[in-house]
Amino acid sequence: MTEKDYNPGQKQKKAMKKVEAADKMKKNIIKDIEKGGKVPEKIAEKEEKMAEKIEEKLEDKKEEKKPVQKKEPVKKDEAIVNSYNIPISTKKAADICRFIKGKTIEAAMAELELVHKMKKPVPMKGEIPHRKGKIMSGGFPKNASRQFIILLKSLAGNSTVNGIDDPVIVGAVANLASRPFGRFGRWRRKRTHVKLVARNKKEKKKK
Repeated sequence: MTEKDYNPGQKQKKAMKKVEAADKMKKNIIKDIEKGGKVPEKIAEKEEKMAEKIEEKLEDKKEEKKPVQKKEPVKKDEAIVNSYNIPISTKKAADICRFIKGKTIEAAMAELELVHKMKKPVPMKGEIPHRKGKIMSGGFPKNASRQFIILLKSLAGNSTVNGIDDPVIVGAVANLASRPFGRFGRWRRKRTHVKLVARNKKEKKKK
């Protein structure tokens, strides 16, 4: 075929005729089905094969699915809370750690609430005014006690999750954190890392 004989519109016309013929076939089949006629055998066979393939795929997926095994919660011996860069004084945090160590979480929270209300002082070291009672020098660190109450609440939650029935504060440590400069670099902010550890009271007695 030479370049002169080539006619691109002729191919388009043939393709359009094939599409029109297929549309007419579809319309006629739909009319026959609506009137109550039967579906042509070729189309029925294709539909049956497609349905069989879909059923096979669904069966394969059902076989692939394995029963999910529920894992039992692992019981731990201790509950830990790590908090970083708390905006409190490291010295006051260390005094509170000594104050709550060896007590139950509920008792420690109750006593810190009294400290926050300025009804019970925390024993402190250094040149601090003396308080009435058995202690000598002490203070009422309001901000630090409020932060420790939040930490003790999270420690109580962790102990319940770990299956500790009667938790006692075994470890309480306060460390100096990185202290960023304040506005215009005139002073440095107070920052402290705190770690609290609670264990079961019975286990503590055994040890």
